Amino acid sequence: MKSLANKTAIITGAARGIGEGIAIKFAEEGANIAFTYVSDSSAERSAALEARLVALGVKAKGYQVNAGDYAACETLVNEVLKDFGQIDICVNNAGISKDNLLLRMTPEQWDDVMQTNLKSVFNMTKQVIKPMMKAKSGSIINMSSVIGEMGNAGQSSYAASKAGVIGFTKSIAKELGSRNIRCNAIAPGFVETDMTGYLKEGDGAAKYKAGIPLGRFGSTNDIANLSLFLAADSSSYITGQVISVCGGLNI
Repeated sequence: MKSLANKTAIITGAARGIGEGIAIKFAEEGANIAFTYVSDSSAERSAALEARLVALGVKAKGYQVNAGDYAACETLVNEVLKDFGQIDICVNNAGISKDNLLLRMTPEQWDDVMQTNLKSVFNMTKQVIKPMMKAKSGSIINMSSVIGEMGNAGQSSYAASKAGVIGFTKSIAKELGSRNIRCNAIAPGFVETDMTGYLKEGDGAAKYKAGIPLGRFGSTNDIANLSLFLAADSSSYITGQVISVCGGLNI
């Protein structure tokens, strides 16, 4: 039997990159998938992903929603419950970076990163715990970053937002453990996606790789594999943890 059969997962920011990889992995293991994307430019990719997931034999639907908007998340979760009947897994994956040295960073850049990376996690978690508490079961997976653990020059806003995700994850795990709702965080290292195309460019790529003991960048599949484990019943005694998938970068 597939490890996520008869479960429904909601995944934010899944039209590309890590979110897309998680959606495909979950569908391959039998989960029905509700996922979000934010921009009109992602509509075509969203439709293609939806078709790919349905072809795997599960129910799937993409929703154009800004996860940083509280009211929009409330509406989204109500729609997903109406369309799918349940929410067993929530992957808070939506994220952006607007890197800049603090001296040059604008308040708007800071606020945009906080809203997308951190407030979205509050928005979605606040909504999905209601049906999860009723069912006395659920797995929430929050996407942090190795940068949230280590910090990085020029990424103070990104690091702060991802460190905030870690603190939020541990707190929610303590609040909801008695209801059999688990909450864990994943801290990816350098993963090859559209957002990190710079990793392959010029001398910088060799410099980044030199700091990774395993000597390679991560793939979306590396993150999806851990997400699957944390979503499935095989991790039923794991909560409040931050697991780095970084090739040893944070050692």
